[in-house]
Amino acid sequence: MSAHNEHGSGIHPTDRHQSGTRRTITRKAVAVMAATAAVTMVLSGCGADSGSGRNEDGSVTINLNWWGGDERVKRTEEAVKAFEQSHPNIHVEMQYSDWSRYFDKLNTAIAGDNAPDVIQMDEASLATFASQGILLDLGEVSDVLDLSDIDQSLADSGKWEGKQYAMPISSTPFGLIINHDVLDKLGLTLPDTSTWTWDEFIDFAAQVRKKSNGEYYGINSTMGNGMSLHLWARQNNEALYTNGKVSISVDTMTSYLQMAYDWTHGDEIAGTTDQWAEQHSATLNQGALGTGKAAMGFSQTTQLPAYVAAAGTENMTLAPIPNLGKNPKYGYMKPGMHWVISASTKAPKEAAELVNWLVNSEEAGDILGSERGLPANKSILKKMSSSATGADKQSLDFPEQIADTIGDAPEPTPNGASKLNELIMRYEEDVAFGRMDARSAAEAFINDLSHSIETA
Repeated sequence: MSAHNEHGSGIHPTDRHQSGTRRTITRKAVAVMAATAAVTMVLSGCGADSGSGRNEDGSVTINLNWWGGDERVKRTEEAVKAFEQSHPNIHVEMQYSDWSRYFDKLNTAIAGDNAPDVIQMDEASLATFASQGILLDLGEVSDVLDLSDIDQSLADSGKWEGKQYAMPISSTPFGLIINHDVLDKLGLTLPDTSTWTWDEFIDFAAQVRKKSNGEYYGINSTMGNGMSLHLWARQNNEALYTNGKVSISVDTMTSYLQMAYDWTHGDEIAGTTDQWAEQHSATLNQGALGTGKAAMGFSQTTQLPAYVAAAGTENMTLAPIPNLGKNPKYGYMKPGMHWVISASTKAPKEAAELVNWLVNSEEAGDILGSERGLPANKSILKKMSSSATGADKQSLDFPEQIADTIGDAPEPTPNGASKLNELIMRYEEDVAFGRMDARSAAEAFINDLSHSIETA
């Protein structure tokens, strides 16, 4: 299992939609998105787009596009070859790119009427593409796609305005990684993490800081990302978005941002302000948790094996984040990423067959493993867990560990809100360094995010 936080971060049969207003709207929308993209329309990877659709011999060619590193490329290529062997009438052209260039190249291809048939999509961009008519309503291929073995909360994350536009590939739960080597060295006993409160967590982090005379961080950093903000809102019986608009209250946003100041002053459980700022920009291997200098760290729990490798210890476990006690069902299954199908595909059924096979086939599960995150298919996840060991098994079993906290999925990220993580980081830093008080920052944050959505 590997870390896959690549955003930093994680889805109409054509003939019926090829003319008239819908096509014009789509062209205009993607032209705007592609304004800053490269002129070339060739996606890097396994070669140029050779064209998709039905061939003279009755076979079908479809294009599959994704972002990712060498390990993902290797596993995906192997899985696609296995798919082609079991579906001899379908040939798959593979295209891929690194994360930093992926959406520029994808938008350019779409603007040139050269969209891939099957596209790897992140959650933050789903509404943007769905709202512009770029994606196929998967209800049109529901006889091919099977979502019955996917957690309902996770499946619902692929919906926009009530329609299923994306097939979840994986999930990335959020939690705490505990380094027991640090606790053992300091002679500290971890509280009961199944019931702990935020006050208990903060008090324990302060004990780490005090007992080590500042040598170890109690926590590696603040939560600082979109998923944690969703969870904080839900713990306060609120939602970050409602009906496509920002709905988190100023009070709740204030309490979230206040942590950046409180945790870097007083007991300094996340270090001094300067140390905390360094953690914000540090890589996994360079940060306090990866170097064994933090007792605890917030993380996507799929990154546990990577932290174990970086810190050089197997003595790490996963724990749920503390709860305010207001909402026991504050959690949800966040998609690591999705598969989506282009609305312009000439082969919707075959594209859906590929997506269904990649998500639901045991053979694909064996090949792809958890490289993209915890498999969305529950049976494949269970099978994988049965043979896993160590940190891999902990990560695979974590959804079951937090099952009692899982509620309905939140609304998808609205069009225009894809910069959520950047806004969180900016205002956390303003609060931590005293440039703004938490309430003023909360008001500004809500105004900025709302404006981005309204003007998208």
